[in-house]
Amino acid sequence: MSVAGIKKQFYKASQMVSEKVGGAEGTKLDEDFKDLERKADVTSKAVLDVINKTTEYLQPNPAHRTKLAMLNTVSKFRGQLNSPGYPQSEALLGESMMKYGADLGHDNNFGAALMAVGESMKKLAAVKDSLDIDVKQNFIDPLQGVVEKDIKDIQHHLKKMEGRRLDYDYKKKRQGKIPDEEIRQSLEKFNESRDAAEGSMYNLLETDVEQVTQLAALVESMLQYHRNATEILEELSGEITRRVEDSRNQPRREYRPKPRQPSFDYGDTEESNGGYTPTATSPPAYSPGSSVPRASFKNRATEPCCKALYDFEPENENELGFREGDTITLISYIDENWYEGKLRGKTGYFPTNYVDVIVPISH
Repeated sequence: MSVAGIKKQFYKASQMVSEKVGGAEGTKLDEDFKDLERKADVTSKAVLDVINKTTEYLQPNPAHRTKLAMLNTVSKFRGQLNSPGYPQSEALLGESMMKYGADLGHDNNFGAALMAVGESMKKLAAVKDSLDIDVKQNFIDPLQGVVEKDIKDIQHHLKKMEGRRLDYDYKKKRQGKIPDEEIRQSLEKFNESRDAAEGSMYNLLETDVEQVTQLAALVESMLQYHRNATEILEELSGEITRRVEDSRNQPRREYRPKPRQPSFDYGDTEESNGGYTPTATSPPAYSPGSSVPRASFKNRATEPCCKALYDFEPENENELGFREGDTITLISYIDENWYEGKLRGKTGYFPTNYVDVIVPISH
């Protein structure tokens, strides 16, 4: 059962106990039980909400959280992998910086600085991976255990107690028509369920030492993350500062235009602008004898499609993998986080934030 389902059932059971068991016309529960129930209800809601909000804190991108849910990869965070399985934003930024820094070259001050910052961003991504794994192992997983065991037990016992309470009240109202022994047995069963519910709630509230310990583990993981991140950024700051000083101390080169050609050579148009060829602003028109059929060219211009912004490695057999720059045919819109597409004869699902839509698909 999902966390949301357990939360909903627990709330309904608590509401039933508050409205029916505690009602004036039914069997009343003592104030100690009601206070215990209230505290257990608040504790369960706190655990459920903290799990959700901690997951959002670790990965704010809703598309990545949806991907994790679809692929059922939460177990991968429990010590089975060295990486959470999704790209950190720091890593994406670092890869971009390193790519363009390499294109500019080490001799270019901006290029060298881009590569230095990009390398540090990739280190920050690795530190963030460690934070994700530590928090999930030492904080989220133990709290999830509380949801799956303690809170679920409370919900079960409260629901059972409510049924037996209703049975006892019904038989008590028909006293004289129902044997007293049957009424007595019904009361014993109600008391038995009441004790079980009370015990399960008491056990939940008495584990607050464990829950505080788990919070301490969360704080320690965050503190270690910020320590490591600070160390990386301080080292980077020193290097960038040195580069700024070196750039300022270098003599500024004076621009000197090259001598002009005495005359234009119209016969060599390819070299007239230094070898730079402008990119065509529109595709060439179709002509008879062309290797591209007219219908194919039309489909290429009108069918829904998108262009890949990043490499996407599938983690599930129903996903579609691709490389940066690939043009993918859009088949259907799943939701705000997923498309279904086709590439090189294969179909599958892929995240919307990995592509740039060229021709949108209706949905």
